[in-house]
Amino acid sequence: MEIALQKIRKKIQPEQLFMLSVLLVNGGNYLYNLVLGRVLGPEKFADAAILITFLLVLSFVAMTFQLVTAKFSVEFEATVFDRFISNTFRNALITGIILGIAIVFFATDLQHFFRTTSSNMFVVFGLGVPFYFLMSVNRGVFQGKKELKSLSVTYQTEMISRLAITFLLLAFLQVLDTSLVIAIGIFCSFIFGLFPFKNKQIFQLKSIALPITEKKLVKNFFIITAFYELTQIVINNSDILLVKHYFEAHEAGLYASLALIGRVVYFIAWMFVMLLLPSVIQLKKEGKSTLPILIKYLGYIAFIAITIVAGCYLFPETIIKLLFGNEYLVIAPLLWKYALATGIFAISNIFAYYYLSLDKYVPVVLSGLFGMLQIVLILFFHDSLAQVVYVQIFAMVLLLIVQLSYFFYKDEKQQK
Repeated sequence: MEIALQKIRKKIQPEQLFMLSVLLVNGGNYLYNLVLGRVLGPEKFADAAILITFLLVLSFVAMTFQLVTAKFSVEFEATVFDRFISNTFRNALITGIILGIAIVFFATDLQHFFRTTSSNMFVVFGLGVPFYFLMSVNRGVFQGKKELKSLSVTYQTEMISRLAITFLLLAFLQVLDTSLVIAIGIFCSFIFGLFPFKNKQIFQLKSIALPITEKKLVKNFFIITAFYELTQIVINNSDILLVKHYFEAHEAGLYASLALIGRVVYFIAWMFVMLLLPSVIQLKKEGKSTLPILIKYLGYIAFIAITIVAGCYLFPETIIKLLFGNEYLVIAPLLWKYALATGIFAISNIFAYYYLSLDKYVPVVLSGLFGMLQIVLILFFHDSLAQVVYVQIFAMVLLLIVQLSYFFYKDEKQQK
């Protein structure tokens, strides 16, 4: 038996193990959201969805630090890397503290804008923000150096702790407001997600100057990555935030459940993006062609997207009953349409990350433009939840067309 297990371990590549881990983490996060939706019902789930959306927004902001760290973990040699990572930890901590203070300070305003039952949930969430930024830099080191086992563990500890703490508090401290309980669970998960943490540079808060050339490289990549992650925030989360503002709590809760199911394809595609960036950078560094790995991941994501959209089209009511219950059946006709919009975006996203890895930024700018277009369309067209979904399909189809056009233009130019 032990010999058989050893053979299996040898056959499983680190990348495959990481993918399995990501599927486990996404499954746990999905379970977390589904149980909250079932237990709380549409109205209370609308408040929970705001916190979950804030968590997603935070993850995209912090992803800037993670991607920058991952890229230069590959490119910088030991001495320069030590200086770089020390500065990155310092800058991430400062950014996290500033954002955390802003969220705490404007907690009451956030409560009024999103029409939530409490402002305390934003206060608790804001206190945890600095820890999340440190966690993201730590993950960037693991990602860049392809220490996928440690990277997997950080995601697992975050997911498992959030799941366990939230539902234990909901079960035994029913006197607390549910939105506050969820915020406490998220805060604690940021602490657990720091482990394993082996980078001593976190304690060196003094700024250490990088050589001018390397400093310029880091600055340029950071700016463009920050811009791109902003587009991710806009495209992924603006619809939920605007729906919560424009619609009543019950409808906002229904839409949150729709978004959660429809975004399965994006969350699965994310694990390929995590592997794509360091692989493309390494191939470029070695002077090898990067096109085959792009085609490989595009094929994976397109297949996943088509499968999920088809499932949502054929069995919408069955999926909603199983995942959320009969209270949410009214949004069944919109399920495959929302999944379609998300699937198209996931495919477009691969092109943007691919060219970002190659220091080509036109697709990033395109994503930003169409992210703004999506917001403008929702601002003008929000008479119903269906209309909100339709304008997103329109924006994402246009985005994919322009991304493909850019890809074929660059490919033809390179061949010539």
